[in-house]
Amino acid sequence: MSTKTKLTSSHEKTAETSDENASSTDMISGGDGAGLAGREIENARGQIATAKDAAAGTAEHNIENVCVYCGSGPGTNPRYVEAARALGQSLAQSNIGLVYGGGGLGLMGEVARATLTAGGRVTGIIPEFLTRREHMLREVSDLMITKDMHERKRLMFEHSDAFVALPGGIGTLEELVEQLTWSQLGQHAKPIVVANIAGFWNPFLNLLAHMRDDQFIRNGINVRFIVVDDAQAIVPAILSARSVLSQEVPDSSITAKF
Repeated sequence: MSTKTKLTSSHEKTAETSDENASSTDMISGGDGAGLAGREIENARGQIATAKDAAAGTAEHNIENVCVYCGSGPGTNPRYVEAARALGQSLAQSNIGLVYGGGGLGLMGEVARATLTAGGRVTGIIPEFLTRREHMLREVSDLMITKDMHERKRLMFEHSDAFVALPGGIGTLEELVEQLTWSQLGQHAKPIVVANIAGFWNPFLNLLAHMRDDQFIRNGINVRFIVVDDAQAIVPAILSARSVLSQEVPDSSITAKF
């Protein structure tokens, strides 16, 4: 598989501008403080019950690429690596491309290699200063080397139709929160999936519930996303969520901030 490398700069911009495991796409401000990781997630189950049918019954869909945020390490629980591999296979089988941070280590490398091994396409986007530190994966279908992190994140947004957060560290958390914030402010309507593998994201979900209980997240500024417990539920959840979106926000409203 040939690799196409694009070096972008500020002077030259790229031309390519549930099942039972899934939960609600809306974290609202009401409730009694039980927390997203507990009662509210359970109450929300079934709201995207047609997710698997959407994935299995739709030969053509409008999800071309999914951006996956995840750790550059494997983590301590083997289920994290298993989930990354399963997601890569699922993307390839659904003819959906993977957009990711371009590294070859940890969960990043696992999801990319699994996608490629299953016959899928992978776009790696990595800043120049991380090419050695994160062992840039050259076997990807399309490789973009950027001048900095801001350009990397802009290109990842522009090339993606949905976002997934697997387990990861501060970088993964920052990328996930940024997409949640832009969605909360009405700047995009792309599906966001939190892959709560082995309960990894429970502390984060409880923090959001705490913010809600203290009225920093309230009606009118809700945080909308999907929580799944199983990697096999990620693609169906994305397709189901995408099918019910009534309107799109142009990418230009987001990328203007860079």
